[in-house]
Amino acid sequence: MPDSTRAVLDLATTMGVATSYVDGLGRRVDVGNETLIAVCAALGAPIAAAPDAGPALHQLRGARSAELVPQVVVAWNGVLAIDLDHEITDVEIVLEDGTVLSPEPTPTGIRTPTPLPLGYHRIRIDAGRRSSSTSVIAAPQRAWRGPATGRRWGVGAQLAALRTSRSRSVGDVADLTALCDWVGTVGGSLVNLLPLLPTFNDPPVEPSPYSPVSRLFWSELALDLGDANVPVADPGLVDVTVADTEVRAAFEDIEVADRAADPELARYALFRGAQLRLGRDHRAWPPAQRAGHLDAEHVDPDERRFHLAAQLALRQQFGRLRTRLDDAGVQLGLDLAVGVHPDGYDVWSRPELFAHGMSVGAPPDAGFPSGQSWGFAPVHPERSAAEGHAYFAASIAHQAALADVLRIDHVMAMQRLYWIPDGMGLADGTYVQYPVEEMFAVLCLESHRNNCELIAENLGTVPPTIDRALDRHGIHGTYLAEFDAAANGALVGPSSTEVAMIDTHDTPLFAGWLEGVDIDERVRLGLLRSDAAVEERGHRVETRRALGTALGALGVDAHELLPLLLEFLGRSASPLVIVWLEDLWLESAPVNIPGSASSERPNWARPIGRTLESIVSDPKVAEHIAMLDAARTRSASGA
Repeated sequence: MPDSTRAVLDLATTMGVATSYVDGLGRRVDVGNETLIAVCAALGAPIAAAPDAGPALHQLRGARSAELVPQVVVAWNGVLAIDLDHEITDVEIVLEDGTVLSPEPTPTGIRTPTPLPLGYHRIRIDAGRRSSSTSVIAAPQRAWRGPATGRRWGVGAQLAALRTSRSRSVGDVADLTALCDWVGTVGGSLVNLLPLLPTFNDPPVEPSPYSPVSRLFWSELALDLGDANVPVADPGLVDVTVADTEVRAAFEDIEVADRAADPELARYALFRGAQLRLGRDHRAWPPAQRAGHLDAEHVDPDERRFHLAAQLALRQQFGRLRTRLDDAGVQLGLDLAVGVHPDGYDVWSRPELFAHGMSVGAPPDAGFPSGQSWGFAPVHPERSAAEGHAYFAASIAHQAALADVLRIDHVMAMQRLYWIPDGMGLADGTYVQYPVEEMFAVLCLESHRNNCELIAENLGTVPPTIDRALDRHGIHGTYLAEFDAAANGALVGPSSTEVAMIDTHDTPLFAGWLEGVDIDERVRLGLLRSDAAVEERGHRVETRRALGTALGALGVDAHELLPLLLEFLGRSASPLVIVWLEDLWLESAPVNIPGSASSERPNWARPIGRTLESIVSDPKVAEHIAMLDAARTRSASGA
């Protein structure tokens, strides 16, 4: 092996870049030099070609040897223990509230006599002529858990797709309130929603709730505009451009004072106003504006005022909803998106925090044999650590302040993400390591600060360290009945630490899965080869038969299997069962097919096929709900 190639491998390994991995098809992949060089460069290494790797590695090792302490130190349960091999002359800890502590250093490092208060702190260490300052995350070892309330169940939905008889073009806070009221009256305890974050609603639209403008604000489309002069929803596709027009018309004459906004919101509104003047793609703005300098001439004042007023109104409406749900004993669940749209506010406002020239995705697997790109830039792990993971913490806190339960989509991102260099194939990426202990510390701390339970989406190829971390930190994992049946030819069932679901927004609905609707769609979209589809259809037929046998069904009809499956999940040890709302009447068309573009199919644009009034009056839906509720009650009592 040439010395330059060996140096590239050593540099990548030192920087936390995988030089090989096993993909979703079980194949070992040795990552090519071109990918490793591109990823290392995006992480900050001075490398453009293989011969640069040796000097870059020497420089990196020199910089790290000069560090007294890591950029972030975790103090679990407030216990700070830093081991050092340098003679320490002075230590100062500045707590989050400004209190200054001066613990006496020991010969081997730093130990505080009593636990630090939970929070984000800074510590300065002097060792002779050397000085270092680092972040301390003092976090509880285990995430917050509410009081034991038996074996719970709830429903999942996409708010934009929800319809009632008074709905406009999208579901809003009033429709959500009605759904929560109904779930509470029939024995449920939770409504779980896809992300409620802002999206780009003008052409070219980006309706995916997982490609938000920001992870720090709410979607203005969710605003309750009242019943007056609001059109009834069209039974066709959800049109976010129409919804956007409706909200803007309602806020046309609303004035808002600048002093009503916090600095982050004020900057967000400025950014949205600047996009109307300078274009959506902030990377094409003039250098000064791209760097964050916005004057009045760069910002449309009406656009700025609209986003300011809309966000303030959303805070009020969600605040009233939170009070109502607390009084009713119904919980709200939300979803944490993995990333943000590259044209969005977070990338513009924190450009140094993102690794540009890279996209996050996934290597080839059985569902997507070509691999996936999710179209957003990854957060730079070292730069996140340099700011004490403040942005990540703010993203968690934003939603946890409203939610009782927060689902962490793709929790594997706490440890690693698959980076694809721009211009390369989907299978030409590699994994980059993230500081997993620090990420879980932020999750646990924000969980406690906001009294919010955590659910981890740990489906697919999950590193063993992630599952161990979930157990250690008291975070629920996820069980999917479709995956269980497909993998085992039967039903093993969820454990007492797993939230149980039949399917998710990224998998087919139950009826469509039984019928193989997703297989035909993936072939049509070029996501699955025809020869592979034949094999998958055969496996699906076998799985359907095995599922019927496992549930004691006489046949394999969805109408027979669904209630039996609901009873099976209801009687399981799972602390929480969540059923996708549309499964209750066996809708077959999925809300989304991962890997497909909105131009190819109406991802995120299909409204729920029934109004809420129709759902609550459907005897079959009532029968399914009653069966699940009764099974949960029997499970809780041990019957």
